[in-house]
Order: sequence, then structure tokens, then C-alpha cells
Amino acid sequence: MRITIPVAKVLAALLAEPDEQRYGLDLMRLTGLPSGTLYPVLHRLQGAGWLAADWEAIDPVAAGRPARRYYRLTADGVAQARQALADLRAAIPDGRRSWGGTEPTGAPAW
Repeated sequence: MRITIPVAKVLAALLAEPDEQRYGLDLMRLTGLPSGTLYPVLHRLQGAGWLAADWEAIDPVAAGRPARRYYRLTADGVAQARQALADLRAAIPDGRRSWGGTEPTGAPAW
């Protein structure tokens, strides 16, 4: 799987709490990605077997909102995501790991 910055952001958001299920709007807030970028990434991750997706079991009328589709990393997805982000971090030269002092730890933005 090609790890682009949007993919890295989604993986990092999901890895922050790998046992939690996240829905699209939640992931958009966490990553700062628009829906037109986020959902294709989710689709690619699901197709690769890194991500599982399930519809929320609610009555939309009773809840007053549409059912949400929840996403979570599979066990393989957690392992693959951790390795992919570690590889990506290792590939970034030390001088480029901090962008303008906005990240005090020197960690990449994802």
C-alpha cells in the first residue's frame, strides 16, 4: 500500500486508540482531511484488509440522525499501520522532521 500523507494521517488517528471505532466525521475532525480525501483513503484501507467497517445498528428516526458507518483497524491493519508509519518516519531526514517549530517533539504531522 502506498502511504501518502492523507493515508498516514488516517492511520495515525486510528492508531491513537486502535480499539476504538471511528466514524467519518470524527476522522475528518482528527485528521483535518475533507470528505473527498478521507473516504477514498478509507476505501483503500478497507480493500487492503487493514480496516473493517460496520454500520451502526440504530433506528435513524428514533436517533434523529442517519446511522453511522464505523471504522476500526483489523489486527493485521494495526501491525501493518505501525510498520508503515515507522518506515515513513525513518525515511524522513532528521532536518525535515520538524516544520517551523510547530511540533515541539520534532514528530511528523501525522
